[in-house]
Amino acid sequence: MADKKAPLATYLQEIRKRLILSFIAVGAGFLICYYFSDSIFEILIAPLINNIQNIHVESTLIFRTIAEAFFTYMKVGFVAGLMLASPFILYQIWGLVVSRLDQDKRRYVLLFVLGGSLFFALGILFGYFVALPFGCKFLLRYASNTIKPMPDMNEYLSFSVKFLLTFGLVFEFPILLLILARIGVINAKILAQKRRYAILLIFIFAFIISPPDLISQVLMAFPLMGLYEVSILLCKIFKKKPEEILTDEIT
Repeated sequence: MADKKAPLATYLQEIRKRLILSFIAVGAGFLICYYFSDSIFEILIAPLINNIQNIHVESTLIFRTIAEAFFTYMKVGFVAGLMLASPFILYQIWGLVVSRLDQDKRRYVLLFVLGGSLFFALGILFGYFVALPFGCKFLLRYASNTIKPMPDMNEYLSFSVKFLLTFGLVFEFPILLLILARIGVINAKILAQKRRYAILLIFIFAFIISPPDLISQVLMAFPLMGLYEVSILLCKIFKKKPEEILTDEIT
């Protein structure tokens, strides 16, 4: 009985150690990013400011309470610090999981972690450089000399972070389909056959998450269509080999 409890106790101690290290990493990331929070916030509001300047209307960001700017910069520091520490956190998760897997499964878990991180970063970049500027442009189209935009800095921070995180998660689409392919739920042939239905669903999804104008919807849909094709390619490359299928059937 004691022999069975010993591995569990050791594993729980390892979880505790890695959690503490992750919290320390987030704290260090927060301190670093809070020091540069004004510069980070300037980068974040650039799409909004550029579009305000394009409509030739005098405007500026505001904060409505005396402490709002302080807490907004705190949020900026925390979100940026979390993203800065995320590679280290993923490494801790990887170290925790890999010890309980065989060599073949370790390779695929590492692939999913690295691939998921890459596609998430690509989604953030696409959201910042493409989607967010078009979103701001659409939302500011009603401004005039008599109706001037005065965005609240805290509300814009929440809006932009949710916007970028949404695209980061959407770009995980190929990794999700790849996981489903690896466990045998789907395969590249099924994805190719259902392409027309996928395109329809993609345009419906783009209509929901993007501003209601044709250009923005097309800009949202095209990358998703590209991600679907990438998913088919990944499923072909990493499809289960015959010996793996046989092993799964035996077990």
